[in-house]
Amino acid sequence: MVPPFLCDTAGMTTQLKIAILAVGLLFAAVVFCQYPTAPPSATAIGGNAQLDFPEHFREWVYLSSGFDMSYRPAMTMDHHMFDNVFVNPEAYRAFVETGTWPDKTMLVLEAREAEGKGSINQRGNYQGARLGIEVHVKDAARFPGKWAFYAFEDGKTGKLVPTSADCYSCHAQHGAVDTTFVQFYPTLMPIAKRKGTVASH
Repeated sequence: MVPPFLCDTAGMTTQLKIAILAVGLLFAAVVFCQYPTAPPSATAIGGNAQLDFPEHFREWVYLSSGFDMSYRPAMTMDHHMFDNVFVNPEAYRAFVETGTWPDKTMLVLEAREAEGKGSINQRGNYQGARLGIEVHVKDAARFPGKWAFYAFEDGKTGKLVPTSADCYSCHAQHGAVDTTFVQFYPTLMPIAKRKGTVASH
């Protein structure tokens, strides 16, 4: 004999079906509240000169990693390094739809030391201690060029990088989309090409 709770539900009363559906929707709402998306980037901006550290950026959308990247051919380093790029989820979703970045975009560049031999690793490199954090913020109402860079030294508050710094002109001259280096983000560059938003330098 088949137990009653495994029988076909075709004869289930409408009221019971509605009750089960309501419970399911309530459960889904509770789960969503426990795991919200990252807050809008505007809440992280504490005035033009400073930026609060985006504590949960590693829960944002991961875009890419680089290894020993340098935009200057003569630059030498005494250590190997990884850099990881993350973007707030709202901005990522907008980019997928439009091929460009919306206002309040926050791109986080995390630099980490490259480790060699350790544990069972005998070849290649893996990521070690964090070396630094930089954040690229888009806010047209705050910044003359729409974008600004912040550097974090103490890990808590970012200081605005002066617009005279090379990073601004470099991004303006070489950024594939909206002065950002989308050419190094393999999942986004094809989208920008399809949307026709790639800059012609």
